[in-house]
Formats: sequence, structure tokens, C-alpha cells
Amino acid sequence: MITPMEERIDSVTKFFGNTSITVVKMEFGDIMVSDTLRIKGNNSDFQKVGMMEFDHQPVQKATRGQFTGIKFSQAAKPFDLVYEVLG
Repeated sequence: MITPMEERIDSVTKFFGNTSITVVKMEFGDIMVSDTLRIKGNNSDFQKVGMMEFDHQPVQKATRGQFTGIKFSQAAKPFDLVYEVLG
């Protein structure tokens, strides 16, 4: 089995359970809507980026240095690591 390459983005800073929005500080990379991310914590999981927000406005791309809200289908916890799956 081939393991996909991953690039660390940073970690989860907050999760809003009522909306399934996860706040991630984009410290090490950039991501776009439809990219696949891997959340590494107690429940490691691959998830597609379906919607992102910056400053309460929808965005298609999140860039390094931003705190970005990302909607996920499953819960993430603060300090879970976030990786972009490459290739």
C-alpha cells in the first residue's frame, strides 16, 4: 500500500460543535476548497475541505498566517494536527 505524502498546515485552535466549523491557524502552508486534509489526533481522519471562511467571509483559498474556519463532517479537537494530503 502506498502512503500519501502529507504537508503539515498547523493545528486546530477551536472547534464549534453546533456548526462543525474548525478554526485552523495556517502556519506552514496554503489550502484551497476541495483539498484533502488529514486531522491527526485521537480520531485520525481524512476530510475534504468543503467550505472555508476568513473574517466571516467565504473564501476559496486560505493562506499562510490566517486563522481560517473550515467546515468538516466530523469533530476535531484543539491541538489536533492538520496536514494537507499531496498528490
